[in-house]
Parts: sequence; C-alpha cells; structure tokens
Amino acid sequence: MKPIKVGLLGLGTVGGGTANVLSRNAQEIARRAGREIRVTHAAAREVIPALNTEGIDICDDAFAVVNNPEIDIVVELIGGYDPARQLVLQAIENGKHVVTANKALIALHGNEIFEAAQKKGVMVAFEAGVAGGIPIIKALREGLAANQIEWLAGIINGTGNFILTEMRDKGRDFSDVLAEAQALGYAEADPTFDVEGIDAAHKLTILASIAFGVPLQFEKTYTEGISKITREDVNYAEQLGYRIKHLGVTRKTEKGIELRVHPTLIPERRLIANVDGVMNAVLVQGDAVGPTLYYGAGAGSEPTASAVVADVIDVARTMTVDPENRVPHLAFQPNALSDTPVLAMEQIVTAYYLRMQAVDRPGVLAEVTQILGEQGISIEAMIQKEPAEGESIASIIMLTQRVVESQMNEAIRRIEQLDVIEGDITRIRLEQLDK
Repeated sequence: MKPIKVGLLGLGTVGGGTANVLSRNAQEIARRAGREIRVTHAAAREVIPALNTEGIDICDDAFAVVNNPEIDIVVELIGGYDPARQLVLQAIENGKHVVTANKALIALHGNEIFEAAQKKGVMVAFEAGVAGGIPIIKALREGLAANQIEWLAGIINGTGNFILTEMRDKGRDFSDVLAEAQALGYAEADPTFDVEGIDAAHKLTILASIAFGVPLQFEKTYTEGISKITREDVNYAEQLGYRIKHLGVTRKTEKGIELRVHPTLIPERRLIANVDGVMNAVLVQGDAVGPTLYYGAGAGSEPTASAVVADVIDVARTMTVDPENRVPHLAFQPNALSDTPVLAMEQIVTAYYLRMQAVDRPGVLAEVTQILGEQGISIEAMIQKEPAEGESIASIIMLTQRVVESQMNEAIRRIEQLDVIEGDITRIRLEQLDK
C-alpha cells in the first residue's frame, strides 16, 4: 500500500515535534496505521534548530502545500484564526483530510469547518487542540460513548495553573509569578489569553460540544481570569481546606448547559486539586462509569505532537472507510445535535467564597448576615481576621452554601453599599465536584 503523504503547515515548536515523532517512530507508526506515513512537504517561515528536514520539501507558501495534489493529509499548526481558517477550508475543498492543534479555530469556526468536511467526505481531527497530549477528546467521543455525560471540570491552561501553584506554595503575588512564567516561556508577552481565561474557554467550548452533543458556542462561554486573585485569597482557601484552581466547568442541568471558566475553590482532598505546575487535568462524570480523571502535559513540543500524530494515524486508518461510518467530529451525528440552551451566568447555582474588608465595630457582621439571609444565602464557614495594631479594618471571609448567582449578585451589591464595608467584595465560586 502506498505511503500517506503529510503536509505540515508550521515547523515551530509543535510542528517540529510532530516531524520528529513521525520520523523517530516511523516503523511503529506504520505497524499501527497499516502503511507508512511520511511528511513530504511543509510550509514555514522559521524552522526550529536541530530539526531533521531531510526528505521534506519546505517552502514559505502554506497555500502551495494545501493545493499540492500529492498531499493526503494537511496538518495545520500555525494557530490563530486567519489565515488558518482559509487554509483549512481550502484543504477541505481540495478533498484533503485535516489535522489541527488550533483550539481557537475550532471553537470559533468549527461548525462551519465540520459542515464543509461533511459535504466533502473528509475528516477534521483536533485532539491536540485541548489539553495537549491528554487524549481527552478521544475519551469523550469514543471511550465514554455509552454514557450520558453529566458534567466535566478541567484545569486546561498550564500557565494559569503554574501561577496559582507558585502563589500557594511560595506565598508570591500574581504579578511576580506572571513575570517568571513569561521568562520561562510558559506565558506570552501578552498573557491575556492565558490569565484571563480565553484559552481555557476555547477548549471548554470544544469539550462541552462533544460531551453534550450541541453546536460549538464560544460566544456563550462565561470567562473570568485569575489576575485579581491575591495570595491572601490563596492562604484563606488553604485554611478552610480548599485550593484555588482556574477551572473550566460545563454541566448539563434540567434548564440547560452551564459553560463557564473562572477561579474556583476545590476541596484539597480532590485529586484534581493536587494537579500542580503546568500540568493539565480533566475530571469527567458519566452516568454509567462515574468519575474519571485524565491527567498529563497540556502543552509542549512532543506531548502536543503525540496527539497530532495520533490523529494522523486515526485519519490514515479510516481513509478508505465510508464517511458515514466514521466517528462524528462532535461525537454525535451532525443531524442529531441538540439545541439545548446555554445558561446565562446569572442562572448558575454554586457555592461561594466571599472576602470583604469591614470596619471593626460591633454589629457589622449582623448587618452582613442579615442581607445574606434576606437573599436566601446560608453561611457554611467563616474566618474573621482582626485588624493589625493601630488599624480599624478587619477582613471577613465566608463560605456560603449553594445559591443562584443572581441572588448572590444582589447580596454583594447591597453589602458593598454598607458604609462599614471598604472597597469591593472578592467573590470566588466554589465547587465540591462530587455530584
């Protein structure tokens, strides 16, 4: 059987890793795929040092690779929205299968791309787009196909997890750790996508669609970053038996689907609460299997290449299969996707961590708890930190029981209006992740 020819778009960190893995493990890959898989063409402006490019025709025109009639599979590793979208759609129009690690592209334009692929009878594989080398998409789409997925929660951005881990372990401030993350290459010069949750929201959008069989809806994903988390919050959470993680959470309820990324308190005994540094983890609850946890490297050259090459092998195995019998892109048949609504954040039910600065005088706590009680909010635990000597402002930290977010919003609004409360109240959502 003739070899499968691969065209790589991008020979940077992931592209170089993909070329290396395909070359180094060529014999093993051929045994798995049933035929040889070769990178024959690539488009790149820069090539990582020490990459063996022997046998690869390299140019700087990505469209030349996409339009090359010899290429069977196009692997898009450029990233971003454009020209990646045009390149992928052109490859599909040319009848080529596509493998991509581009979560932003899939989250925003996946519906259009999958529809085009369906019409042309080609595959678009994107395992590397979520959680790097962790095969979470394959697990959801195939391994857990017997289950109704009830919810999933993931640490799906290594940069944010590194920052929160350093803040907890070393008592450092956010800005200090962010600067180190940038120096180490974990965070970009503009870290917005990582620390404000946009990268995680791209990934969560994809996971939710596969878990619940709904169209990709990135614009409806609630997104909140970690830049306002202080080391005081991290320390108080520890005292209360919790750890703060930047979580992507999606849950199917009777009213609709929750789709949200935000800092979250998790009980320290949970396995996912102990995922530290730049590592990723996704916890999935299925009705038949119960809880399952997927852990590993969420980024990096060869961990991500592991997922890219696995997709290439999958495509190679199914190239001769009737398109109607392939695993659907979003796990469910395209004509069976649901129109289940995505809930607004105000409709979400969760518990909360609240930290406020209050004047240290009798009756203040009573005023605060009265407002909470009027909004139907019960207090689960509390810490009151006395003011430093010579100061008059005390810190009050509360954990509440579960309540609708709109009620909590109103309670916070009213408490902040009290003349005994200084500044804004810090609010962090809390998830037990046990049901």
